[in-house]
Amino acid sequence: MVIGNNKTEDSRSSLFKKSARNFRIGGDIVMKKDLTRFVKWPKYVRIQRQKRILLQRLKVPPTIHQFTHTVDANQAAKILKLLTKYQPETKQVKKTRLKKEAESKKDTKTAKPVNLKFGLNHVTTLVEQGTAKLVIIAHDVDPIECMVHLPALCRKKNVPYCFMRGKANLGKLCHMKTATCVALTEVNKEDYQDLEQLSVNFREQYNNNDKQRKHWGGGVMGIKNQHMVRQREKLREIELAKKANM
Repeated sequence: MVIGNNKTEDSRSSLFKKSARNFRIGGDIVMKKDLTRFVKWPKYVRIQRQKRILLQRLKVPPTIHQFTHTVDANQAAKILKLLTKYQPETKQVKKTRLKKEAESKKDTKTAKPVNLKFGLNHVTTLVEQGTAKLVIIAHDVDPIECMVHLPALCRKKNVPYCFMRGKANLGKLCHMKTATCVALTEVNKEDYQDLEQLSVNFREQYNNNDKQRKHWGGGVMGIKNQHMVRQREKLREIELAKKANM
């Protein structure tokens, strides 16, 4: 009896304890942290990524490639700081203002508000009339064909323009989801110097930059294709060297 008890005690206090593995999600088998290759992305995301790669591979005409030359972060911050001062009033603010004016029953005329102009047709008309002082165009408008005429028109009318990343950033200024382009027709006296400085910079950077306007984009092959081309070039050079030695 004593021997039997010792055996049970030895089996319980064994040096090698059983450790069962857990094969469920988040258990013992840990997958790679970067699971982007295993995710089935939505269709619109796949189309965006395929379009981006196609624009890198295919040769893009200069009129479309110019939209990729956006302003840098410092310039974008200056533009947004200036444009936020001239945001148009929201529907609710306009409603309350008109209500107050109706309740006051006074015929006093208020000064015309200095606001940001938006909308492709509206901005195009302002540029044609020569009243636009600065035009900001979104770089990711789709389809791009509807925006191609605007940079050429700005150059013809000598109106400074620039390309900014994100139509959603311009949309926030207009209290909308997205905006294709915005324009400034006039500013207050305190902001006149900032507008002049931006206009001079953008005329030199975009309006008078012939290289940027005539530069083709795309034509960049993938990494595998680049390695293959290099390998072929090496083999061709070796063959030419052999022929030269013979």
